Amino acid sequence: MTWLHDGKEYTGEDIAKWTGFVYLITNLADGRKYIGKKLFWFSKQRIIKGKKKKTKVESDWRTYWSSSEEVQADVAKLGEDSFRREILHFCLNKGSTSYFEAKEQFLNEVLEHPELWYNGQIQCRIHRSHIKQSK
Repeated sequence: MTWLHDGKEYTGEDIAKWTGFVYLITNLADGRKYIGKKLFWFSKQRIIKGKKKKTKVESDWRTYWSSSEEVQADVAKLGEDSFRREILHFCLNKGSTSYFEAKEQFLNEVLEHPELWYNGQIQCRIHRSHIKQSK
């Protein structure tokens, strides 16, 4: 199953300029949804010639199905074809991914409507400097 952005398949051709994204997963069978965030990259330490060096490594974003155990269980039970994965926002830094994830969750009232949303909590710690260069 692929990711969609603006109704088109997103293959990751420009991920080098982004840190991560905010996404929406929709269960096509019952309409329940989940809003989350995912980073394109993580740092990995390697030892090269006896020195520690940090390298940027692509994450598992292409095959990612959220951190929600409930979403993962439904994907395993119903199959990937019963879900749609959409990218809502591309983000330049970790702070803006947290900001836009929380913003979408609050705007969509995910905690007030558990019959419509998988989300069971909203977590964020954001400073205004995190969103200065966000898209």
